[in-house]
Amino acid sequence: MSAVNPRRWWALVVLAAAQFMVIMDTSIIGVALPEMQKDLGFSQGELQWVFNAYVIAFGGLLLLGGRLSDLLGARKIFNTGWVVLIAGSVVAAAAQTAWVEVVGRAVQGVGGALIAPSAMTLLMMLFAHDPKELGKAMALYGAAAPAGGTAGVFLGGVFTEWLSWPWIFIIYVPIGVATLAATKLLPAVGSRRGAVDVLGAAAVTAGLALAVFAIVRAPEVGWTSTGTVLQLAAAAALLVLFFVIQKTVREPLMPLGIWRVPRLGSANLAMTLLGAAWIPMWYFLNLYLQQVLGYGAFASGAALLPMTGLLMIFMTAITAKLMARVGAKPLIGGGLLVLAAGLLWLSAVEPTGTFAVDVLPASLVAALGMSLAYIPAMMTAMSGAPQEQAGLASGIVNTTYQVGSALGLAALTAVATSQGAGRLGNLPALTDGFSAAFAWAAAIAAVGGLITLLVMRGDKAAAAPQADAAPAARGERAGV
Repeated sequence: MSAVNPRRWWALVVLAAAQFMVIMDTSIIGVALPEMQKDLGFSQGELQWVFNAYVIAFGGLLLLGGRLSDLLGARKIFNTGWVVLIAGSVVAAAAQTAWVEVVGRAVQGVGGALIAPSAMTLLMMLFAHDPKELGKAMALYGAAAPAGGTAGVFLGGVFTEWLSWPWIFIIYVPIGVATLAATKLLPAVGSRRGAVDVLGAAAVTAGLALAVFAIVRAPEVGWTSTGTVLQLAAAAALLVLFFVIQKTVREPLMPLGIWRVPRLGSANLAMTLLGAAWIPMWYFLNLYLQQVLGYGAFASGAALLPMTGLLMIFMTAITAKLMARVGAKPLIGGGLLVLAAGLLWLSAVEPTGTFAVDVLPASLVAALGMSLAYIPAMMTAMSGAPQEQAGLASGIVNTTYQVGSALGLAALTAVATSQGAGRLGNLPALTDGFSAAFAWAAAIAAVGGLITLLVMRGDKAAAAPQADAAPAARGERAGV
């Protein structure tokens, strides 16, 4: 066993700050979307690319980021990710056209894909010596996610209302530089020999991007049009190619044997459906507040603070204790069902609605469901992985969440547009579109909750990922 790092808790601050910033990068743009739409010329349907360009690059390259972290050294990849994120932030802030903004967001996503798995690998290295410390560190690291979401919502409103939307990207430059200066606290890790599956990374990223592109354009050109059918077929072929590559290459990006880890499959399915329900809710709730209720950027951000505040409180103080008592399965399944209830409540929004009646109570119920499910699903997905595959397990579970987010947002944007959400200025039509998106998101969350309760093994979740290679290394048969 390696020596205990005396600076590990200070190092955790750096890693948690990275998690904070990566998540803030997804939430800070929400309240700025209408202003960006006006300035850059996005249509209502195209606006989601400001979010999805980041998510596709982030989710599609997370496995590659985990592999590079394992091969080249986690601290080196962590630092490289920050350099890329800063560069993407500069491009996004300086954008004068929609396509440049999308490129900048994609570059930010590449940076995030390098940062997230390397940070998790470093956390495992620092705290794997003590399962109790590792559980506490994981809880604090996980709590940085809702904290980043809360800060993003607030700062996005402040910057957009009193400065201008480019400031939501400019803020990453000084914070990124400060983080890079603090990485000397992180353990240095030497590189090791191994191949990088670039072809596999290209296949999965291109397949995901093409699928989202086809779904986004389908309401305009038709779901049965030749273009849509061919694009979806090509996306499916690329994703199948990815799995073929993983099965045949000597050093795959995602060794398929890792799926023998207990409950990895069911936990990742839960994360996929959680992202597919939660992220569209957050996206359309921002649009409802501003485009229907007439809130400004700051007021919209402030309106979402109770929801994100509840998330942070539950994730830091309550969920881990509940998980220790009842296990992961009831929290993941029950949390998804509670999220579904909140989303179904939101689907009753009215064109003449109010925040206190139409948004606040339903959003708090949805946030409660998310806070119950997210950390147990994340920890369950990693709990059986051997230490040397921590970066891979982290990459997989983050990838499934981001893939669910991207595909869910694309599909529900198509639903909302078909129900009238593309008709700016027509409040009843906009509300009908947003209501339909909330209702379908509720259905996704409900399906996820039911599948979890029916399929996931019921033994209690481990408090933290295991440090040994058991059962996956021994090739034991594992259930979902």
